Amino acid sequence: MPFERFVQTGRIAKASAGPLKGRLVAIVDVIDQNRVLVDGPLTGVPRQEYRLNNLHLTKYRIKFPYTAPTRIVRKAWTESDLKAQWKVSPWSVKAQNICKRSSLNDFDRFKLRYAKRQRNKLLTIAFNTLKKRTKADGTPRVLKKDRRERLRAEKAKGGKKAAAKK
Repeated sequence: MPFERFVQTGRIAKASAGPLKGRLVAIVDVIDQNRVLVDGPLTGVPRQEYRLNNLHLTKYRIKFPYTAPTRIVRKAWTESDLKAQWKVSPWSVKAQNICKRSSLNDFDRFKLRYAKRQRNKLLTIAFNTLKKRTKADGTPRVLKKDRRERLRAEKAKGGKKAAAKK
């Protein structure tokens, strides 16, 4: 699969360093191989030059003319409904989860650790029961408990059949 995230007019990027860290910006113009002119009218980013080393390119791109003014960038941004698309993207969800994790206090971390321990205990029990029920070659093993239940069920059915015949 070829590379598809090019530095181009309309490409949406996420600032990774500096005062704009975490904000989305649109590339308006490429100044040189290291710098671009960015604008983020709906994310509170004024039009300014920004280093490419401090940007992460996203898969999103909005259509507007080369070196368009801020009002046209704003219009294209709102028409593309970029905010909603970004909120459901895995990248955004992961960033929000990292933010939530970093804001946990000591008691929240304890509750999380306790819940994980409980979940893992349930998973281990379920795995071990399945492991007991299978042989080394992968075929299901009939346990004594299963055999007893099956015999009881057959007796119950046999009793009904015998009663029906009489």
